[in-house]
Amino acid sequence: MHDLNYFREHLPEFEKMAANRGVRIDFEGFRALDRERRERITAAERRKAERNRASEEIARRKRAGQKAEDLLAEMKYASEEIKRADEEIARLDSRLEEFMLLVPNLPHASVPIGYDATCNVEVRRWGSPPQFGFVPKPHWEVGERAGILDLARAAKISGARFALYRGLGARLERALANFFLDAHTTNGYTEYLPPFLVNTASLTGVGQLPKFAAEMFRLEGTDLWLTPTAEVELTSLYRDEILDADQLPIKVCAWTACFRSEAGAAGKDTRGILRQHQFQKVEMFKFTRPEQSYEELESLVRDAESLLKKLGLHYRVVLLCTADMGFASSKTYDIEVWLPFANQFREISSCSNCEAFQARRSGIRSKRKGGKSDFVHTLNGSGLAVGRTWLALLENYQQADGSVLIPEVLRPYMGVERIPSSTLL
Repeated sequence: MHDLNYFREHLPEFEKMAANRGVRIDFEGFRALDRERRERITAAERRKAERNRASEEIARRKRAGQKAEDLLAEMKYASEEIKRADEEIARLDSRLEEFMLLVPNLPHASVPIGYDATCNVEVRRWGSPPQFGFVPKPHWEVGERAGILDLARAAKISGARFALYRGLGARLERALANFFLDAHTTNGYTEYLPPFLVNTASLTGVGQLPKFAAEMFRLEGTDLWLTPTAEVELTSLYRDEILDADQLPIKVCAWTACFRSEAGAAGKDTRGILRQHQFQKVEMFKFTRPEQSYEELESLVRDAESLLKKLGLHYRVVLLCTADMGFASSKTYDIEVWLPFANQFREISSCSNCEAFQARRSGIRSKRKGGKSDFVHTLNGSGLAVGRTWLALLENYQQADGSVLIPEVLRPYMGVERIPSSTLL
């Protein structure tokens, strides 16, 4: 969320942002609403000044033993007018807040201008695609053949876009999450296990609400929603608090299930587990001082990359263009892992610097001793999406006989070196 005065004074900059992001914002509606609000405030202040002068005159007349019934009637009428004006101003304030909550963040100057994903810029690659002596199969066929993935029974339990892991498949999911968390805590992140239900204030603070309500699941009759990402919970750790600036950056991480309706993804990636209503993810998050946030963004990306390197998975890092960035982001790098069956890279992590956007919405400031407080910068990144890593391992480490090799770094977590092929379901 942006400061209203800053927004008002920099409208051309925000109009350019909207064009570059490819979003529609009713700037003329804002101007009319803001003008009406200021006119009403001016009129109300003038009426209050008149009431104050009348009050002083009434007091003078009383001291002089003079009547003041006419002024008392006028004051009563003025008070009623002022009350109506204050109510109208409050209504306009609410409409302005609703408007401001839907204005996305300003992109950093280093973000490329572009209007779809084709304008993203590849930054670097690591590794190379695996070489097979056979035609690689998709992860859902590998998983079903190995008896570790059962999509049919998942659909019977819950419907489409859910997964059921079995045996070593379930253990692999758990092993990946533990490996990610162990790596992050070794790198100085503090691990949290937060609630998976979050309230409206938390979702509004992070920028999920009100814009993305249709993409989430809400518990009927409550103020609770199923979390779409642990970014929500981790942002809200310090909501409405002032942090010690000398203690920043604060680095935290969490494993959670995540829930998304995928309302805007009809017909996309319907096979397999690439796009699910429920998936598990390990999230990295940082609270930083403004001057250190972009250095910390690069470090965040390296932390996510290090996991893929240890797993031996070919990937690339992509800098997103203005139109492909998330609503709250000022700058985002996507890390995309190689999937042999599709013969393409697919996102497995998204790392963003939101600058002060979320902190302003969430009331998170920092302060040095004897100094003034300022909004912190917040950064988030997937470290990593567990389900997408799971399917990437199956596709990249599949063998001709249907078995799946386990990367060496995961073997202590799995207790086996290979997931054998099986027809048991």
